[in-house]
Amino acid sequence: MTGLAPTSLRHTMAHFATGVTVVTTLEDGHDHAMTANSLTSVSLDPPLVLVCVAKDTGWHEAVTQSGVWGISILPAASRPAASWLSTGGRPLHGQLSRVAHHRGELGVALLDDALGTLECRTSAQHDAGDHTIVVGEVVASRADAHRGDPLIYYRSQYTSTR
Repeated sequence: MTGLAPTSLRHTMAHFATGVTVVTTLEDGHDHAMTANSLTSVSLDPPLVLVCVAKDTGWHEAVTQSGVWGISILPAASRPAASWLSTGGRPLHGQLSRVAHHRGELGVALLDDALGTLECRTSAQHDAGDHTIVVGEVVASRADAHRGDPLIYYRSQYTSTR
């Protein structure tokens, strides 16, 4: 164990700009969604991506059970959705009722205004401290270059490129 305080790491990492996504899964007929900025492309052949998920979330438990998930890469205009889906304690039922979405090939919810979407089947999970690294094989990928600027997370705030 190091002597580094978690707040120190959080403060430093806040200076690393990332894109913002909404990650969804469907388990027992219920949509689970969370805002995430930990999306990483892992491999093109086979097509793999990863997200890092806090172990103490309902999304973690749901994706472990379902094994399928979707990623919606958010435009700047989706800031309200990102804020809502990062709010702790929101109700499970109906959490996507205020966000326009549709079902992908795997049945997971994908946001209608996304810059791009990915649908994944979990291929591996790796323990990583208070998070789990969830690796997924991408089975469907779509992008829409005409949707505008991306939503960015920088210095613990949502922003855009403008």
